[in-house]
Amino acid sequence: MTTAVESRSPGSTRAPLRVAVLGCGSVGSQVVRLLLEQADDLAARVGAPLELAGVAVRRLDARRDVEVPPELLTTDAQGLVTSGVDLVVEVIGGIEPARGLILTALESGASVVTANKALLAEDGATLYEAADKFGRDLYYEAAVAGAIPILRPLRESLAGDRVRRVLGIVNGTTNFILDRMDTSGAGFTESLEEAQALGYAEADPTADVEGFDAAAKAAILASLAFHTRVVAADVHREGISDVSAADVASAREMGCVVKLLAICDLTDGPDGPAVSARVHPAMIPRSHPLASVRGAYNAVFVESDAAGQLMFYGPGAGGSPTASAVLGDLVTVARNRLADVRGPGESAYADLPVQPIGQARTRYHVSVDVDDRAGVLAVVAQAFAEHGVSIQTVRQEGRGDDAQLVVVSHAASDADLQATVETLRAMPEVRDVSSVMRVEGAEAE
Repeated sequence: MTTAVESRSPGSTRAPLRVAVLGCGSVGSQVVRLLLEQADDLAARVGAPLELAGVAVRRLDARRDVEVPPELLTTDAQGLVTSGVDLVVEVIGGIEPARGLILTALESGASVVTANKALLAEDGATLYEAADKFGRDLYYEAAVAGAIPILRPLRESLAGDRVRRVLGIVNGTTNFILDRMDTSGAGFTESLEEAQALGYAEADPTADVEGFDAAAKAAILASLAFHTRVVAADVHREGISDVSAADVASAREMGCVVKLLAICDLTDGPDGPAVSARVHPAMIPRSHPLASVRGAYNAVFVESDAAGQLMFYGPGAGGSPTASAVLGDLVTVARNRLADVRGPGESAYADLPVQPIGQARTRYHVSVDVDDRAGVLAVVAQAFAEHGVSIQTVRQEGRGDDAQLVVVSHAASDADLQATVETLRAMPEVRDVSSVMRVEGAEAE
């Protein structure tokens, strides 16, 4: 079952490192392709040849994007990871059997590279503890934002700095949909159907459009940025299925664009520092760097004390881009293996509390359908004042016997803003609160 990926590079006399790949879908097949096609370069960069010991799959006869030598394929993933391999690449996805296989690989002495955001966001602590117990590496750059190098800068390059905020577009499907709504004026359903036709969205797009995918990534980003264990359940999550063409048009009138954002903040809570992690659609000024991220691309904006503002941009998904991140990690863990050292493990020393969404400070854009008569604006303004929310701007549009008020608030706690909206909905003068959306970005603070 073993195929040697031999190096012809001069001076390569070390014994090969044996690599097992778990999964051969769009990412796994590209990992195999790169291992085979770039064997010489990888051996020169690592300092030893890499030997592809096997590729674990569910079905031997399944169609694959890349032709894999049949002698490499096996349905016995458990046997593969316990066969004495040095390095394991896990690109199966999901919680099980991926978790069990990773833990077995670590216990068997292999270092692990994974792209499994869902598992890391749900139970990363268990994986870290196993890697530490057995003295092996656990790397996962490909778990967030595909080819974009963002986790290693947070974990290593910015290790001497204090990160204050991570603000990102980390789901290409939703960014494509919202971008089409902005540029074409189309509604959500029409834009989703286009994304599915082009292969940017799955037949069941729930994980993407309801924010589950982005929430898992936000948990990983917050954990690394703030040295605190954050799991997906800690992340406030809202999707984009309720974003309307009217919301996007209103954002355009404000000089903004709507994006699904993963927002991770280091905040000053009532009892000291805390972490805030949330995923939801928001309006951001078109002057903000994230506003120009188009199509299915991803970008992550980082703010820190010493480095200031940094932005990382590129393709956030796809077989080849994600495989690039996997191979980068594989080279690193292979080098560590040869040097008999480990890379950085979990850094959760800060152990900060995760702040509930109600304490997060943001601004709101609220569209209110009201009776078109004297005194209504004053009544609406009073509802905001009762909850301590200051109004920044109000725009009124008449429509026969009713009118629409578009209110943008100054920054306030999310709980106070939510209470304001509930008060508005209960008022006899208000026919409907037709749209509520947060406003984010440097110019919106």
